[in-house]
Amino acid sequence: MPPDDLSRRAFLAASGGLVVAAMTFPELAIAHEDEPKGPWGTLVLSSDLYASPTPQRFVFAMAKGRRRSSNGRTRVGFVPPSAQSRQATIELVPAHLYRTGLPKGRGVFVVDTVFDEPGVWQAVARTHGENVPFALDVKPAAEAPVVGAAAPRAASPTKADRLSVKPICTRHPPCPLHTVSLAEVVGAGTPVAVLFATPARCQSEYCGPVLDELLDVRERYDGVTFAHVEIYLNNETTSLAPTVEAWGLPSEPWLYTIDAAGTIVGRIDGAFGRQEIVSQLDPLVG
Repeated sequence: MPPDDLSRRAFLAASGGLVVAAMTFPELAIAHEDEPKGPWGTLVLSSDLYASPTPQRFVFAMAKGRRRSSNGRTRVGFVPPSAQSRQATIELVPAHLYRTGLPKGRGVFVVDTVFDEPGVWQAVARTHGENVPFALDVKPAAEAPVVGAAAPRAASPTKADRLSVKPICTRHPPCPLHTVSLAEVVGAGTPVAVLFATPARCQSEYCGPVLDELLDVRERYDGVTFAHVEIYLNNETTSLAPTVEAWGLPSEPWLYTIDAAGTIVGRIDGAFGRQEIVSQLDPLVG
């Protein structure tokens, strides 16, 4: 299906859309039950977009109050900072909807896009017959480790050495992915998949479902070492766990895949269901 076009004039006229920035800790940037329903708004879930000629995964959700759009008929387009002062045509392309493994009615939309300029990009999503304008920040450089870089070899909390993190797993019951430290397994000859997520305190409420999905599919991947790292030192503070600080993560959840030599081969953040988890894990055993 060919992409739609939307003139910049029409884009600017489509006012009234709710703009919600990427969810970063410690603030919670999400609509609450008692807020007015209003127009459709965009929940930007990507937290570490950076200027690059390589396409990046952009993930977002559509919401009206607490109601989410999960119908798959959403298109999105972007305008870089350098084009915002002149008449331009915005190309709207279909965003792929992922629902499997995510909370009911809370699927996410994903599109691969080149963000080749730093700064504030204008964007518009077309859903339910509405044009919803929003903005997103593209950084000059990534905060978190990128694909192709060597994965940090900082230690991660385990049952044997909690690194002052308590609890080391906020899932109920605790998951079994805390037996080995990343310092021991990254670059040690076997591929690694590590999930950074805090089920009990996740701001976007996607961390628990994401961890459950990872646990559900991991048996398919013999030879891959799996690890889960909590975000905070404990349940009473916003201080980050030392592993999270070492990786420079600006949000949660994150899933990283690392090859046997210790090189990052995949990274996704914000929210991701079963299909995207599997798409990250498959290359580790291919």
